Amino acid sequence: MSGPARVRVALVGLGWAGRRIWLPRLHEHERHTVTAVVDPDPAARAAAGAPVALATVDELDPATVDLAVVAVPNHLHAPVATRLLSKGVPVFLEKPVCLSVAEADRLEEAELAGGAVLLAGSAARYRADVRALLDVAAGLGPIRHVDLSWVRAHGVPTASSWFVRREQAGGGALLDLGWHLFDAVEPLLGPTAFDRVLGTVSSDFVNDPSRRARWKQAGPGAPAADGAAAAGDVEDTARGFLVTDRGVSVALRASWASHETRDVTAITVEGAAGTAALRCTFGFSTNRQEAPTLVRTRHGVARPVPVPREPIGVEYSRQLDELPALLADPGRRGAAVARAREMIAAIGRLYDSARPAARTPVAAGAGHV
Repeated sequence: MSGPARVRVALVGLGWAGRRIWLPRLHEHERHTVTAVVDPDPAARAAAGAPVALATVDELDPATVDLAVVAVPNHLHAPVATRLLSKGVPVFLEKPVCLSVAEADRLEEAELAGGAVLLAGSAARYRADVRALLDVAAGLGPIRHVDLSWVRAHGVPTASSWFVRREQAGGGALLDLGWHLFDAVEPLLGPTAFDRVLGTVSSDFVNDPSRRARWKQAGPGAPAADGAAAAGDVEDTARGFLVTDRGVSVALRASWASHETRDVTAITVEGAAGTAALRCTFGFSTNRQEAPTLVRTRHGVARPVPVPREPIGVEYSRQLDELPALLADPGRRGAAVARAREMIAAIGRLYDSARPAARTPVAAGAGHV
């Protein structure tokens, strides 16, 4: 007796995330089969070893795939996903889902027009330590405040990458790391609108070669040396304070680099009946906290909560575990866009607050992938 049908996947984008996160996990997964890859770089396409290798999504036959996993540069996320959705191809889109509310609106229109579903990458909530935090937070009574930070010691993307170019990235650490942090807010607070937003950004480390992310490698065809690349023009640190329409405050810090010794993610939830504090390290950094810790405090008594240790990056595999069921759920249509619209609106307001003279520019050109 045969098992469940495999999901036929087209992987769109063969940069670091496509090559290092998604391609190996898709190959290893029992429910997914990579039937095509799409990337403008011939060398990257050849190295992927897929049955079909295409230069743009316009060449992709919707009848040959069940899902497109899209991991292209940020400014191409919404344009590429829109083209795929309009053709009736379901899309699993890496963060950030969009760079503006207008892009979210276009994604919603494409999802409706093509009859396909958009699913969004949300790694944080698939981590065992974050799930343990959510379990504890459920017993804290009404939540009054959430404090979230992801601070790296050395984690600025290489100067040759699109990550540090505002025209292609849309922003720096706030969009890159902050999207993950905002993604952890919804399971705690539910759908959230912010009445008040205040933010600051700084760029002390973005062009310091000693602060580069040491675990990342440039993709095929990328310049080998930082010295040949133009200076980055995005923030390496963002700090924000937000207040919801229900009076809950949220403090956020996202830093690609700092004066700290280790890369640490910290989430503290303060409720009427106690607090819960998680310390761990999101992502793939090798300079990480050795093991996650979770502590619940009530009436001055702090009690550690057991948290399982797990392999680095397993949260990405867990997303693949759930994709077949999500694809089959008609109730998922529209959900990812609605959440992305809330998140990018909050991020945009933080940027506006930090740079009141001008909005954060977003790349205008769609390009082709």
